[in-house]
Amino acid sequence: MSSYDVAIIGSGPGGYVAAIRCAQLGMKTAIIEKYSTLGGTCLNVGCIPSKALLDSSHHYEDAIKHFEEHGIDIPGEIKVNLEQMIARKQGVVDVTTKGVQFLMDKNKIDVFEGVGSFKDSTNINIKKNDGSTATIEAKNTIIATGSKPATLPFIKLDKERVITSTEALKLKEIPKHLIIIGGGVIGLELGQVYKRLGAEVTVVEYLDRIIPTMDASLSKELMKAMKKQKVKFALSHKVKSVERNGDEVIIKADDKKGQEVTFTGDYCLVAVGRNAYTDGLNLEAAGVQLEERGRVAVNEQLQTNVSNIYAIGDVIKGAMLAHKAEEEGSLVAEILAGQKPHIDYNLIPGVVYTWPEVAAVGKTEEQLKEAGVEYKTGQFPMRALGRARASMDVDGFVKILADKKTDEVLGVHMIGARVADLIAEGVTAMEFRASAEDIARMSHAHPTYAEAVKEAALAATEDRALHI
Repeated sequence: MSSYDVAIIGSGPGGYVAAIRCAQLGMKTAIIEKYSTLGGTCLNVGCIPSKALLDSSHHYEDAIKHFEEHGIDIPGEIKVNLEQMIARKQGVVDVTTKGVQFLMDKNKIDVFEGVGSFKDSTNINIKKNDGSTATIEAKNTIIATGSKPATLPFIKLDKERVITSTEALKLKEIPKHLIIIGGGVIGLELGQVYKRLGAEVTVVEYLDRIIPTMDASLSKELMKAMKKQKVKFALSHKVKSVERNGDEVIIKADDKKGQEVTFTGDYCLVAVGRNAYTDGLNLEAAGVQLEERGRVAVNEQLQTNVSNIYAIGDVIKGAMLAHKAEEEGSLVAEILAGQKPHIDYNLIPGVVYTWPEVAAVGKTEEQLKEAGVEYKTGQFPMRALGRARASMDVDGFVKILADKKTDEVLGVHMIGARVADLIAEGVTAMEFRASAEDIARMSHAHPTYAEAVKEAALAATEDRALHI
């Protein structure tokens, strides 16, 4: 039997980063993955493929809507080749997952393909895809099995017409009318992909706003922008049935007045979040406890109730974000090496990759009000930037929330072009506990989208914005 210092079950961003960091720190490391490719949901059917389709569909939308204004004339009709678009997406996925395999080889990490389950707290059985089995011994184990798409109890996912995000990434045709249940990140991103390609898109959301975990001003601005793109929204609607009839899907919901509303389309994307995935782990054999919602229970050091078993990423509490899982993977590796790392969960940014993009870090206005914190606001519109007008990306704004007395930045909220990249400035500033004035006094290159961050900081500092 092979013995390891650390075994990691799951090879998503949390798992493979944990493996690399453990190997860097001198531990003999194994990683167990049930699929034939590494990278987990994020690389295979999540972050990477969805961004590939978002980029491809964005190019198409630019070509049909904006090229002429830019002085680019293309003779003939511009058409979507969905098969090629999906093939390019898969090519990006293949290169990325092979890159993870390269990193495993480079760091001398043993990769086991199969389903890992606990025999006891120090031994893991691996049921390989060819039917054979193996057992390895591990002084420490990191559970990094991630999450799977959630659904509603009355919905039958046939994965043909009533689908999850996994199937939405490889459709054979552009829907005529795609109905999306859920106004969160996944639904909005994939909805925008197919809207750009010509589908009618309707988003049905139980709450009274989209992206409900983010600052309300971002929700309002994104919905305004997507309505301009002809996406339809039905907020405060409680879905109560989803039925398929041939190539038709009928969704019935009650609106906020309790009146029944019917939506009919040819595809229904169920995007109501994700659930922790622990199936097949045989946690009982190791004595690992779960929380009420099926997540693995951990302490502040991400240690389970069994001292040599840890858990990270989507399978534990907190935001289901790839970069959160990566930070946790590194943290556990360093704890095992006797170091004293830390994660400030308040400073893990959230991003929505629609266009305009949405990004945020720190506290929302709603959170500050609830906590009774006195704060001030500085906001600057993207359309006031020369760079935004030059690129025709004028939707959105940057908003900075700062402590009313100390001027320390408490939250940064952005919507606009490339804010997924811009938010790193907010994270950096808050990591070093910068004041709004600190950001305002830093030189920002002109013309850039980043100037909106400086201007928002100026607006939060005695209302000193220069260009509005």
